[in-house]
Amino acid sequence: MAAREPLQWRKLAAEGLDCDYCLLLPRAQADALFRRLEDELEYFKGDLTRIFVYGKWHDIPRQQVSFGDEGLSYKFSGTTVPARPWPPALLPLRDLVRRVAGVHFNFVLVNRYRDGRDHIGEHRDDEADLDRGAPIASVSLGQTRTFVLRHGDARRPGPRRQALPPVKIDLEHGSLLMMNYPTNRYWYHSLPPRKSSPGVRLNLTFRKMAEKSNQK
Repeated sequence: MAAREPLQWRKLAAEGLDCDYCLLLPRAQADALFRRLEDELEYFKGDLTRIFVYGKWHDIPRQQVSFGDEGLSYKFSGTTVPARPWPPALLPLRDLVRRVAGVHFNFVLVNRYRDGRDHIGEHRDDEADLDRGAPIASVSLGQTRTFVLRHGDARRPGPRRQALPPVKIDLEHGSLLMMNYPTNRYWYHSLPPRKSSPGVRLNLTFRKMAEKSNQK
């Protein structure tokens, strides 16, 4: 699998925010990968489809599965998701993202948004399991959806609310968003519902898990 040539990066920057965005895959490759993942991936069921938020368990409003190196797992919102073995369909994309980013990502979380009603609420990917100095590489396939970043200070009352407006970007089919340090320390991100975006979207967030995860 090869990236578009040349990659044309767009920088998103603000106080504590450092992200880079590009169209990573040629359209034909993105289309073929989307179809293959739709045919081959199987998503979590049962307890792994629930998260603990604000003192209650909730069904996640999307489908989810994770893959990675042997022995890895990821804890968030009261749930621990295990890394299933890397499927052959994901290996070319994983290796490409590693080359482009220059980072040995060892885990990926796949979210499948079935239609515009599926979404993910505001959160930060700053769990202790992660190598916090490493970026998170987010690949999007399928339906374009709007990604919203909001500074933590803007979530609280006070004079800084107006000084830190949200940052929004449309994540296109075949695109790559690099969330670099320290973005996830200060900024929350979400994918709000969009009735005007009814198609299926796959999002693959490649992560570098901390070494201690291998010592369990």
